[in-house]
Amino acid sequence: MKKNLLTLLVCVAMASASRAQDPNFSQFFASPLTLNPALTGKFDGSFRVAGNYRNQWPTINNAFVTKTVSVDFGIMKNRLADIDQLGVGILGVTDRAGDGVLVTNYAGGSVAFHKGLDEDGFHQIGAGFQGTYVNKRLDVTKIDFQDELTPLGFTGVTSEIFLNNQLNISYFDLNAGVLYNGSTNGYNNFYIGASMYHINRPKESFQGGEYLLNTRTTIQAGGKIPVGSYNYLHIAANHSMQAKANNTVVGGAFSYNVNNNEDDPVNVYLGAWYRFNDAAIPYIGLEFKGIQIGASYDANTSSLKPASNTRGGMELSLIYIKKPTDPNAKKLNCPRF
Repeated sequence: MKKNLLTLLVCVAMASASRAQDPNFSQFFASPLTLNPALTGKFDGSFRVAGNYRNQWPTINNAFVTKTVSVDFGIMKNRLADIDQLGVGILGVTDRAGDGVLVTNYAGGSVAFHKGLDEDGFHQIGAGFQGTYVNKRLDVTKIDFQDELTPLGFTGVTSEIFLNNQLNISYFDLNAGVLYNGSTNGYNNFYIGASMYHINRPKESFQGGEYLLNTRTTIQAGGKIPVGSYNYLHIAANHSMQAKANNTVVGGAFSYNVNNNEDDPVNVYLGAWYRFNDAAIPYIGLEFKGIQIGASYDANTSSLKPASNTRGGMELSLIYIKKPTDPNAKKLNCPRF
């Protein structure tokens, strides 16, 4: 019964695509190219690889499983000032809803330029653009509609009509963002950014009609505050708006430097975030040799608790940053959370 209800909800939501919402990560800070195109190339190193996995509401037959991977790096470094950065990146996302009833795949590229505002590079402002190719597939053989329900179960015939059996749609999507980050001494860091997705309002419908995908606007901000010699307090918040839906996540994590080494640190992270009216999100992480691994779990606090058994979703993240090959290269001041 849970599967029937879930697949019905998925179909209804996607048939009215103008109210559809994008996948979201609780560890938004660990998925830079899905958070803000202006974060492309915004790191201290030669290249960055990021991967994310999220399984939301696993007790309801794997309701939503989202995976993403991205690679970005700086280019033309010999032609730019040390305090400037031009970054390019590629991104892939797959999202399975209703145990494969609806499958969405994204593939895209992004570019961003970051301009230093002072001679030390403590302050930068950047802008980025991202273009993606999106494909959505709907498997109606896995869906039970409300009008199929009879006293014997879902044994009737649905009256739902899919125009020309249109169960596969594709379109181009355009996204953009801006970002400012700064530091007062090279050790602390603070940033604020904004991004907009679906700027071109692509048409998205499995049943015909002029259903346009609503734009999604996000605002993110955070900071890194030194605590002692090698430890830091990281705080971050993200607010997104799409149609009438709002999503606000705030929280932070403390990083403890195990080896007391600033240049090659081994950091242990412990923290928590909270998504308003939805979930408490404990977080743990480990960083070593340019690798940062994070794990979080959404403990559902909303009215969906009875159905989810308070299990909102598990999420894993992995980021690898290749350190600069030149030991004398100027260190860039970049956001971490």
